[in-house]
This record gives sequence, structure tokens and C-alpha cells, in this order.
Amino acid sequence: MARPAGRSGLRPWVLAPFGERLDIYVVLSKILIANRGEIAVRVIRACQELGITTVAVYSDLDRDALHVRLADESYALGGQTAAESYLNTDKILEIIERSGADGVHPGYGFFSENTDFARAITERGVKFIGPPPEAIEVMGDKVSSRIAAQAAGVSGVPGTTEFLTSGDEVVTFGNEFGWPVAIKAAFGGGGRGMRVVNSAEEAHDALESAQSEALKGFGRAECYVERYLTKPRHVEMQIIADQHGNCVWVGERDCSVQRRHQKLIEESPAPEFPEETRRAMGEAAVKVSQACGYYNAGTVEFLYQDGEFYFLEMNTRLQVEHPVTELVTGIDLVREQIRVASGETLSFGQDDIERRGWSIEVRVNAENPAGGAFLPAPGRIDKLVAPQGFGTRWDGGYESGDEVSQFYDNLVGKLIVWGSDRATAIGRMKRAINEFVIDGIDTTLPAQLQILDHADFVAGTHSTNWLESDAIDLSGITSGRLGAADPEATAVEGEEPEAKIRRDVDVEVNGKRFSVAMWVPESQLAAAPAGGGGGAKAKPRRKGSGSSGAGGAGTGVITAPMQGTMFKVNVAVGDTVDAGQVVAVLEAMKMENNVSTDVAGTVAEVKVEPGQAVGSGDVLVVITPDAAPAEG
Repeated sequence: MARPAGRSGLRPWVLAPFGERLDIYVVLSKILIANRGEIAVRVIRACQELGITTVAVYSDLDRDALHVRLADESYALGGQTAAESYLNTDKILEIIERSGADGVHPGYGFFSENTDFARAITERGVKFIGPPPEAIEVMGDKVSSRIAAQAAGVSGVPGTTEFLTSGDEVVTFGNEFGWPVAIKAAFGGGGRGMRVVNSAEEAHDALESAQSEALKGFGRAECYVERYLTKPRHVEMQIIADQHGNCVWVGERDCSVQRRHQKLIEESPAPEFPEETRRAMGEAAVKVSQACGYYNAGTVEFLYQDGEFYFLEMNTRLQVEHPVTELVTGIDLVREQIRVASGETLSFGQDDIERRGWSIEVRVNAENPAGGAFLPAPGRIDKLVAPQGFGTRWDGGYESGDEVSQFYDNLVGKLIVWGSDRATAIGRMKRAINEFVIDGIDTTLPAQLQILDHADFVAGTHSTNWLESDAIDLSGITSGRLGAADPEATAVEGEEPEAKIRRDVDVEVNGKRFSVAMWVPESQLAAAPAGGGGGAKAKPRRKGSGSSGAGGAGTGVITAPMQGTMFKVNVAVGDTVDAGQVVAVLEAMKMENNVSTDVAGTVAEVKVEPGQAVGSGDVLVVITPDAAPAEG
């Protein structure tokens, strides 16, 4: 449908700064969202505003999830892990048929950049709310996307244009271009399947680990290698194109605050970013998109260092951080995606786009940032109350009482603010974080609050490796709970706090049943008789006297730092190990986490094996420490 007469000059700021487009026309009547969590909720809400019926799919663990509660119809996928449920192509296709859905929105992650899935949808005459399969095929594979970008005249960071087959190829590349280098998953994003390799000795193990993580996260293990820039900024350009040859760049986002190569804070526009560079990057993003016949929403990512930008990759889907672009432009990107999928032209041109003010997003992840470790922290959310106020938005996938599972991504939701300028946006975000109530799980919020206060962030001089360098000290963070008391504050001098274990209990008060969570000292559980009686409380253990896990007081009893599944055990009984050596790898929330020994010594016991599920605090390996030298 052509743009309505009289609307040629319509700008996105119909109702600034949170205005809505008035010229949307949609032909789809029922959309299945092939995803979960906050992005499924985001798409469902957009469909509801357009009068479109929504269909949710869910795993066994997500039977009562928020996206299921909000959708008009819901269908069970079965299974628990992503592979058993949200990556089960046959089951999703069956549900599309059963539900009568005429459109499928893939969200991000899972099947959002899967060519076979997109083709299977379109071959059934169902609209895939994303790019054509051919564009995914070119750009979804980061190696072929590099070739396509070069053909379009957009240069990238030096790297390979063929998939890696062995660690020897990484060594050859590193010796030629210099160390460090970066191994990256060819299919997928979000930092998963990426390993920074500092020397030839690390190459083989790093490739194996990257391939394993990529396979679990994206269903494809292919990887490539490229030069690793030491202090780049991650700046990406949002584009959107229709099926009639129109393509525009909407604006850039700076996503340089990262840990483990995964984003923590994003903002738009990018700070300290020249207008001429912004325009050149936008035009380059359009060239890359048009080179592969792209339509729908997409993001072309660049690395920016010393005034130059390099093509990194193209994400052929909606990005997690899309809300910051929406708030500074007034454009609802999900609505526009649905419009494009329906065959309509873009409702605006390049000259109609007006960027206004500043927006910042923090990703609220279920992680414990204590000491800068950012360990996955799945669990039950006892209470969640999102902040409110002018220019404040919460895109969440969970509510009070919901469970964040170890089997899925750890993103609880996104907190986004808008301000008239960057200083206002930073101040508004700090206020919003301090107002946020989320009990029962650790989150990244305490670290993000500290980051927002740091002089480097305020000045806009941070880079992608800034957070994990010596430039910012997160060692003072002792918990992933906002306002949490210092765990040492109530401990007796020379003693460490006793570990507590959660127990869910049903109680009756005046005949009414309540389900409550209790955090019970470990010693009380151990002393309790089988009938559930009390038992005397043991004294808190002294430092170094108990099982505290790697990084504790040097006990040699290595415990799991979180709930998860054992991916690899690197030692056997009788092996000698050095302090700090990785003895096991634990997989949790689609991420691999190294578990190191806190002492040098000899392995006395190995209590786990690959594939075994473990809980936080479970003993993995026991090491007999080397005898201390006798004092003279």
C-alpha cells in the first residue's frame, strides 16, 4: 500500500518522545512467536495493539511463563532444554499448522537467523517476520557476510573467510597478524562462541570451547578467526528495508560496556561520535544491506577505533537493544517489522527520521557480579517491582514468583530510559535502578549502577574490554542484590558467614495456605531429625575450615559456584595441579564457566562426570594440598 495522501511529510515524532505511528496497515491476523522471555512478551504486546491474535509456544519449564499468560493461544513444545523445545523445528511447524498462524516472529536467538527454519516457514505460505532466507544465508554466516561487505565496498577487521577446521589455523593466523586474535561463532551472536586467544598455546582449547558453546547456543559449530582490536568501541547501525527496494538507516547504538563479550549497557546515540562518521556508517550499513537483497529490520555492527570503523557482522533480526533506538526516534520497530512482512512500503523515508534526546538501556541479567565475576545465578524471583516515572520503560519476561531456569538465557529483562540529553539519561537510569525491587535472585544491577557512576563511562571513553581491564574495580561489589547488607558485617571476627540453603515451605495461617521461601542455615538442616524437627544450631565455621569452593581459603575442596551441568572434567585422581588451574568446566544458562582449584596439590577425588547436573555448592573435585614448607 502506498503512503496515504497528505502523509508524505509525516515524521516519527507525531507524539514526542513516546509517540505512535498513525499510518500502520496490517494484513496478518494471527502471529506465532517462536521464542520465549522478554522478546516474546514484547512481540505479543505489539500484536495486541494491532488487533492481531497471538500464539505462544512453551517448554515444560515455561508452562506458566509470562509470555504464555499473555498470549491468546498457547501450545506445548515439550522438553526442558532449548534443543528439546524451542529448537525443535518439527514441533514448531506442527503447531503453526494446528494453530492456523499466518505469520511467525522469531524474536532473537533460537531460530531467528536460521535459514532452514525461514525457508520452512515461507514454503508453507506463512509470513516469516524477518529477512528473506537468502539474505540470512549470506549475512547469518559471519564469514560470507565479510565477503559480501567487502564486495559492497565496506571493509572489515582482517580475518579468515573460511571456517576453521583446527587450532593450527588459528596459530597460523595469529603468527601472521599478531596476538591476541578472536575466535568467533560463524552463526549467532551475543558473544557466545567467542574466545580471545592470547598465544599459540591457547589456540586448540579455545577453538574446541568456542565450537561447543556455538553448537549449544545456535545449533551450528562453525567458527572463524579475526584480528582482535585492543580498545575498540562497539557501534552498530539499525537499518530497516521493505520489499520494494527502500532501505534506511535509523540511527546508531553504542554497546561498548560488555563482559565476556556480551553487552551490559547500550545507548543511542553513541557518545563522542562525529556526525560525519555517523552518516558514513549509516550509508555503509545501507550498502551492506542492499548488497544481499535485505528487507525487514536488521543491524549492521561495526568496531570503531581511532576514528575509523570496520564492518564486524550483520544481525539479520531484531536486536535485544532495539528499544533505545525506538525511544530516540519514536519508531516502533516491531510494528514496522510486521508492516514490512505484510508487503507494505516503509512508512517513512531517510529524510523523515529525526533523532531526539538520549536513551540508555541496561540488561538485567540473572548473574552475581560480586567481585566482577558475573556468575550465572538462576533461581526463583520472589518479588519484582519495576521502576516507573517519566521516560522509564521496562521490557521484562518475568514477574514475581517466576523461575529463571539454568537451561535458557539469563536475561530477565531490559530497563530503558529516555532523557533530553546524556547527563539526564544517566541520572534517570541511576534513579530507576535504585527504585527497582527484585528479590530472590542476584542480578547485574549493582555493577551497572557502579558503571554509570564511573568517570570513563560519563566521559564516553570506555571500550569493549574496559570492564574486564584494570580501568574499573568491581571488587567492592559483594552481592548481586540491590541494597544487600555486607555478608561479613554480622559475622564474628575470624569467622565466615554460614551458608544458607533455600527451602520452599507450605504453611497454614488461620486455615489459609501460603507458600513461602525460607533460607535455612546449613547446620540446622544437617542437625534436623528425619521428622523435620529443629536441632541445635552449629557455630559458624571459621575461615578455611569448611568447603568454600575455588577461590575460598585454600581448602582444596572445589565446589560448583552455581547450578548447572558439567561440560568437562579436566583432571583425574592422582593428577598434580597448580593453584588457579582449571579443573572442570560447568555449563549454565548457555554459557561455559571455568572452575579452578584454589590450591596446588594432588587430586584425591573426582565426584562428577560430564553431563551430570549439579547444584550450587556441590563438591566437584577434592585436592590434597601440597605440604607447606617447615618453618625454620
